[in-house]
Amino acid sequence: MEQNEQQPVFGIEKLYVKDLSVEVPNAPEIFLEQEAPQVEIQLNTAGRGVAEGVVEVVLTVTVTAKAGEKTLFLVEVGQAGLFRMLNIPEAQMEGLVAVACPNILFPYAREVVSDAITRAGFQPIVLQPVNFEAMYMQRMQEEAAAAEGQPTSLQ
Repeated sequence: MEQNEQQPVFGIEKLYVKDLSVEVPNAPEIFLEQEAPQVEIQLNTAGRGVAEGVVEVVLTVTVTAKAGEKTLFLVEVGQAGLFRMLNIPEAQMEGLVAVACPNILFPYAREVVSDAITRAGFQPIVLQPVNFEAMYMQRMQEEAAAAEGQPTSLQ
């Protein structure tokens, strides 16, 4: 069978928590706070080849909760996966790493975040679904605009 006749392969080899950090810097006094917390959520995705046809993708979710100026907690989870990707055109690889893999990893990251926050003594936070495709498309548009020397947002 010739190279160009081989079927594309995309599969999950392993899912795992690569990094987990929980900080409650103002405990125990922070548990006496009555003010409703402001919660900020940040997402980041990175991918790298680790072997022939195997890519590691890490979805990092950072959740920070503050009451006024005081930090209640900070939870950061690096949910990772090893994905087998063979016979996939180079043009499609970035989309798989930026969209398909994070879509697979996100439910696992959501569970780890919720569990970590609960174990830290707080009410769990359930992360809302994320449209990784829209995030990817927006990043592509911003990069294209930057390459053309145009501003990325309206003034």
